[in-house]
Amino acid sequence: MSAAEYLSKGRDYIDSAICNYMPEETVYPVSIHKSMIYSILAGGKRLRPILVIAATEAVGGNREDILPFAVAVEYIHTYTLIHDDLPALDNDDLRRGKPTNHKVFGEAIAILAGDALLTQAFYLMTHSGLMNAVPPERLLQAAHDMTVAIGTSGMIGGQVVDIESEGKLVDAKTLEYIHVHKTGCLIKACIRAGAILSQAKTEELEALSNYGEQIGLAFQIVDDILDITADESLLGKDVGSDVDKGKATYPALYGLDEARKKAEKLVEEGIAYLEIFKNRAEPLREIGRFFLQRTF
Repeated sequence: MSAAEYLSKGRDYIDSAICNYMPEETVYPVSIHKSMIYSILAGGKRLRPILVIAATEAVGGNREDILPFAVAVEYIHTYTLIHDDLPALDNDDLRRGKPTNHKVFGEAIAILAGDALLTQAFYLMTHSGLMNAVPPERLLQAAHDMTVAIGTSGMIGGQVVDIESEGKLVDAKTLEYIHVHKTGCLIKACIRAGAILSQAKTEELEALSNYGEQIGLAFQIVDDILDITADESLLGKDVGSDVDKGKATYPALYGLDEARKKAEKLVEEGIAYLEIFKNRAEPLREIGRFFLQRTF
């Protein structure tokens, strides 16, 4: 199966369950639930939950057993997008080709919708009754791992340094810190989650962690490139916003050609870590290659 086919089927699988674990939009207070569901159903590749599933299957696990956790990861990702788009941060008008959450519901409800999605994510990730095939200690380990990935030592830390670096000349070390933490930590945690929940062996978890670290950074480098080169109608958000804001990016520091070469090298190195899984990791290999070819 090609990456495009695997991602398409994976997206359909996640979409079929995405609203099963949150209140319906008619539940009081209606405004917050409408706001949450608006952004959850706005589209997207569902890449992060698919990575949880692909890692699960690489170590011989069952996707049905960890589905709520995979959905929770998409709730986390959506919360970050809602907050990123706010006027205080990126001040974007479009997300996935639609008006951003705060443009539709106002800033206050958008902030609370992001908070509510994050809270709902942890409700799911720690709900042993919904994932009774997973040992509770594995749920706790994966959920704890996720808190590290999205907190001040992970994604939020990367966001802070990203904001503080706007309009400044940054060195390679600072740029890598931003990208690894802002984007890479969550991607790596998704891959680790699938392995942890499926009771991976130590060497399997280490291999998948290394793979996740490499492709997580590659993903953000490609994002930087697409901000310059992509068709806005395909990307679904404003193109050129990184340049306009003076963001620290790989193309800004190294140029487009060198940035592409860096991303290619990272994906190649990441895929090499998957050798121990043989054919079971083919979806992860294909996803890594897809990162380099994507246009949105």
